[in-house]
Parts: sequence; C-alpha cells; structure tokens
Amino acid sequence: PAGRPGAVIHSAGLRVRDLCQRGHLHHEKRPCRCSGEADTHAVHTPEPHLPLCFSLDQVWAFGLNCSNCLGTGDSQSSILPKKLDVLCGKKVVSLSYGSGPHVLLASEDGELFAWGHNSYSQLGNGTTNQGVAPVLVSANLLNKRVTEVACGSHHSLALTDAGEVYAWGYNNCGQVGSGSTANQPTPRRVSNCLQNKVVVSITCGQTSSLAVVQNGEVYGWGYNGNGQLGLGNNGNQLTPCRLVGLQGLRVLQIASGYAHSLALTDEGLLYAWGANTYGQLGTGNKSNQLSPVQILTEKERIVEIAACHSTHTSAAKTQSGQVYMWGQCRGQSIVLPFLTLFSCTDDVFACFATPSVTWRLLSLEHDDFLTVAQSLKKEFDSPDTADLKFSVEGKYIHVHKAVLKIRCEHFRSMFQSHWNEDMKEVIEINQFPYPVYRAFLQFLYTDNVDLPPEDAIGLLDLATSYCEKRLKRLCQHTIKRGITVENAFSLLAAAVRYDAEDLEEFCFKFCVNRLTEVTQTAAFWQIEGNLLKQFICRASRCGAFKN
Repeated sequence: PAGRPGAVIHSAGLRVRDLCQRGHLHHEKRPCRCSGEADTHAVHTPEPHLPLCFSLDQVWAFGLNCSNCLGTGDSQSSILPKKLDVLCGKKVVSLSYGSGPHVLLASEDGELFAWGHNSYSQLGNGTTNQGVAPVLVSANLLNKRVTEVACGSHHSLALTDAGEVYAWGYNNCGQVGSGSTANQPTPRRVSNCLQNKVVVSITCGQTSSLAVVQNGEVYGWGYNGNGQLGLGNNGNQLTPCRLVGLQGLRVLQIASGYAHSLALTDEGLLYAWGANTYGQLGTGNKSNQLSPVQILTEKERIVEIAACHSTHTSAAKTQSGQVYMWGQCRGQSIVLPFLTLFSCTDDVFACFATPSVTWRLLSLEHDDFLTVAQSLKKEFDSPDTADLKFSVEGKYIHVHKAVLKIRCEHFRSMFQSHWNEDMKEVIEINQFPYPVYRAFLQFLYTDNVDLPPEDAIGLLDLATSYCEKRLKRLCQHTIKRGITVENAFSLLAAAVRYDAEDLEEFCFKFCVNRLTEVTQTAAFWQIEGNLLKQFICRASRCGAFKN
C-alpha cells in the first residue's frame, strides 16, 4: 500500500481480478512492470514493507526503505526499482519478513541471505549493525542447505534439508529455544526435544515459534501469555515442548498469527488455540484457548489454512474451493468462520487483514490457459477459424455455424431446416445496420452488449425480431444506463415501438421528472403526433402539469 514500508511482490503478468465481498469491497490485482521489464514474476511476503521484483535472473527493489529493508546499500527510499546484484541469479524458494523490518531469503541452492533491521541480531551475523544489503548468513550453517525461513517480530528461524531448525535474534521470551532468555547473535540449532526429530515445517508468531516434525507432532516454544503454544497453560517455554492436545493427530500444516495458532491434520481437520481478542480462533466467542480446539467441524474437508504474524486474521480453504475467514477483518471482529466469495486465502489477507498483507510467498506466473468462454470470445470474427461470413453494409463478420446453432434458436432453425442460407458461405443482411448486427453476433460469443444507447435501440429491435429475451433485457439495461435529457424521448419512443414495458416505464418517469428540459429538446418535437398525445395525457394523469 502507498505510504507504507513494505510488501514483497514477485511480478509476473497478474490478471486483473475484481473481488467483490460483502460491504461492497472491490479489490484489484493489476499487472506490474518493473524497470521496463514486461516478463517479471511477483512474490508477496507477510508484511507491508518491501516490494521486490524478480525479472528473469535479475532482482529489483523499490518502496520505503525503513531500517534498510530494501537492501539497496543505502537508506534511500525509491519509487524506481533498484537492482540487487547480490541476489541476481538466485532462485527464491522461501522468503519471510519481520516487524523491524528484517528480511530472510533462502535460495534454491540452500543459501540464506538476510538484511534490514538488526538491533537484536536477527540477521544472524553476530552484530547489531543494520544490514544495508543482503548478506550471506554462514555462521553455523556451513555445508547446510536451508529450505525454509520464518520470521517473528525480531527473531528468525531456518529449516535445513536435513530437518534441523536453527534460530537466532531476540529471545526475551525464549523464542530462540536455547534454554535461556539471552539474545542469540548467530544461528544456533534448536535441540532438546527436537534433537532426534526431523522437522518438516516451521512458523513464527510475534514472539513464539512452532515446528511440525515428520510424524505429524507439533512442538512450540517462546512466549505463551495467550496460550499460543497450545500447551494447556500460559507459561513461556525456553525450549521446545510437544503439544499434547494434538496427540494422536498427524498435523500437515501449521500457521501462526500475531498471538494465535492454527493446525491442519491429514484428515482435513482444523484446530486453533491462543489469543482470541478478535475472534481469530473461530470459536464463536472471544475467549483465549490454552489448548487446541477443533473448529469448522460441520464443514467439508479443509485443505489449506492461513495466518500471518502481523495480523489477527485467520482463513481456511475447503476441498471444493470455498474460502472462509474470521478474526479481525477490516476492523471488525468475526468470531465464526464466514464464507467469502474469494477463491484463495491470499485474497482474504490482501483485502481484509490489518495491515493488508499476504501470508506466504507467492509466485504468480503468466498463465496462457483460456477457459471455454475466453476461447469463444477470442475466436469471434476470426477469419482463420470461421466457416461462415455475414455481409452487412459491405463489411464481413466471420462466425462459426456450430456456435450460432448452439446459442440462437433463429440460427438453429436456419441451419437445420434446409433454408437457402444453410448452403451459403456468405449471408447478406439488409434489415439491420452493421454495428447492430455485429453486436448481436458478438453477444452470442460473449453474453455481453457493447453499444452506445442509441445503437442499442436498433439491437433491441433485432432482439425483438429474433425472440432473444436475454438480449432484449441487456439492451434495455444498456439504454437505461445511457439515458440523457437529449435522448430520453427518443428512447421512450423506441421502448413503445418494441413493446419493452419496463424500459418504457423507466423512460417515461425520466421524462416526467425532467419535463421542462425534455420538452425543450429537438427529440421531443420530432416525435409523431399520436405518441406525443399519449405522453401528454399520461403525464397529465400523473400530475405533471399541476401548479
């Protein structure tokens, strides 16, 4: 968002999407172009701080530069993309963002880079100096391949391909898992209960840490004042502790909010625990839960859960693609999961979370796939694939017989009843002007009408002749949207002529409500006498001429 320090974007030809939600919210994702590069990829991290763009093998950053979070080597904010040479050629597999802000990035080669805020050594370089540019984090990670990173407010986690967890940074509540509350300046392996475990996933709350091991057990450590570790108490944990409340369940995914946690099992069951001030647990109340409780019990199988350490919002997606949200949403507290119109959980956080963020790194690549509707629209008036032409006012319109037969009863009869037209490659049309007939054929391919109101009158005539009821309704809607004082009486006359009662009533009321202006237009005095008399009589009965 403008004026805020952050949001990581991996730009790649995003399609514009109009997301409507209750409350008349419209959210759009638009294509972005960075430094003239059209073929880019976009990633979005869970904090509104740092726009990054990855274009081919190059990496660019722009936006506000709080605590050097852009990594450009200086403290200057920039509205123009700046190239980050040290990251060029690196394929990003994981990226996370703290509240400082500080940034962690893991590459496909297993390298770990860090930059930004470092007052608590959360960059893992052994100092508290700000990281003005991405630096390779190597302390205690030599010969280790990092596959996943996670950031809390001011602490950091890294997961290796061997299933080991390393932690460093701020440790006032034990979130580093070292057994003390001393800050950790460099990566240190989290052991104790995790010593002989293979960890497969990690996540951070603001000052807490969670990990899922290979057998589906969940371990937590750090701050637990709201029960976000799910241990049945609210005491902080300086070392990892297993969540006994999930015993017997195999957890596939965990997600941490600001001070609450979610877990998804292999059976598609959803559990929540921790802070519940905004209803983020989805239990129907605002009481904190010290142990995991199952929610969405009456819904179908859950396949994805979402939360972000900077928000009090939760989301989940079901097997059929339904997306639910709850918690703090646009300043309101939703205490039970609410079914949205979204198709992915990322849109919940982009539209309703405070701040507006996404909860994971995204790669939004260009998709060449076309739906059936998109393919039909693309092939309208295409000479390459058409098998029939209409000639109107000397201009050709290229169409497909099969589409016309499927979409229109008039053409179905024409091409199946041995009319003369069935044998022709070119059909002459003399009853209607070119813009009107082209709009009609385009409607059969797109379900849309794209004409000015005056031409829509002619299309209304065609729709009446061809008995196309839906097209008739769309024409009336188009005319209503384009009515003015100058054309109102002409549109009224057309509505009467084509027996469009709803449109006639609309135009009549428009004329009566603006009677003085309408009666001074040329259209009013050009109308034939009978219609003019009928209008005056009807307007009189409505009291239009009373003093």
